Amino acid sequence: MATLIAPCNHSPQEDAEALHKAFKGWGTDENALIVILGHRNVYQRQQIRTAYEEIFQEDLVKKLESELTGDFERAVYRWILEPADRDAVIANVALKSGKNYYVIVEISSVLSPEELLAVRRAYLDRYKRSLEEDIASHTSGHLRQLLVGLVTSYRYTGDEINAKLAQSEAEILHEAIKEKKGSQEEAVRILSTRSKTQLIATFNYYREIHGTSITKKLLDEASDDFQKALYTAIRCTTNHTKYYEKVLRDAIKRVGTDEDALSRVIVSRAEIDLKIISEVYYKRNSVLLEHAVAKETSGDYKNFLLTLLGKDD
Repeated sequence: MATLIAPCNHSPQEDAEALHKAFKGWGTDENALIVILGHRNVYQRQQIRTAYEEIFQEDLVKKLESELTGDFERAVYRWILEPADRDAVIANVALKSGKNYYVIVEISSVLSPEELLAVRRAYLDRYKRSLEEDIASHTSGHLRQLLVGLVTSYRYTGDEINAKLAQSEAEILHEAIKEKKGSQEEAVRILSTRSKTQLIATFNYYREIHGTSITKKLLDEASDDFQKALYTAIRCTTNHTKYYEKVLRDAIKRVGTDEDALSRVIVSRAEIDLKIISEVYYKRNSVLLEHAVAKETSGDYKNFLLTLLGKDD
């Protein structure tokens, strides 16, 4: 369930002209930008980009980059991109950070096979290198194997499962992940090739056999990037809405809000399931997500995020 409700009677030409007007004068009319772009779906935003370039012979994305600054600019920039292009940018930023590899896991574990393929194409088109090539150059060892395996996977999306396989692979994962005795390559193989339904069956068998979730106590202060990536892959596969709720909770609760994580979730899920994520957030924290966001952010950035959350009235 999306939080964005876009009008069905918008005119791309009128929106383009209104945006151009907002750029004129001594300062940009940020509120006008939010009112227009914050209420347009992905198809309408692409129509506006096309209309703006046709009318004013200028790339709207580049214009926004030059007129806006800070967290507001980054959020608006990602919002106006097509989803696959946006995820390509997010993946590249994560790789360049040298530490946020879980974002790559998040993208590859949540998206459908076709959506993930579109991201890889968009990455290649934008950066003239493949996503897996950049992953390989930034990582090593088991982490590299897992990330490359996840982004190049094209999983079965049906509902059929192999119960015997689920049971045997639950034990393989227990040995590899929890006991740290088995083959890490086997854990990589299972997590990067099995369908989501098969993996969920495996995780359920794990719980039945061992009486606890496979992610329980998986992470500690000594956990390395590979273990964090395994944890993220399992969480995203099992229940991505709960995973996103935790990302938002951690982003808001940390000392100094993690605006990048906050923007990533709100911008990327506003047209998909942000309403459900917001409900999960309220159940977990007894605080409305929009209230938490309003408390931890300010100015145009706050207004834009609240608009995407459907709370700009």
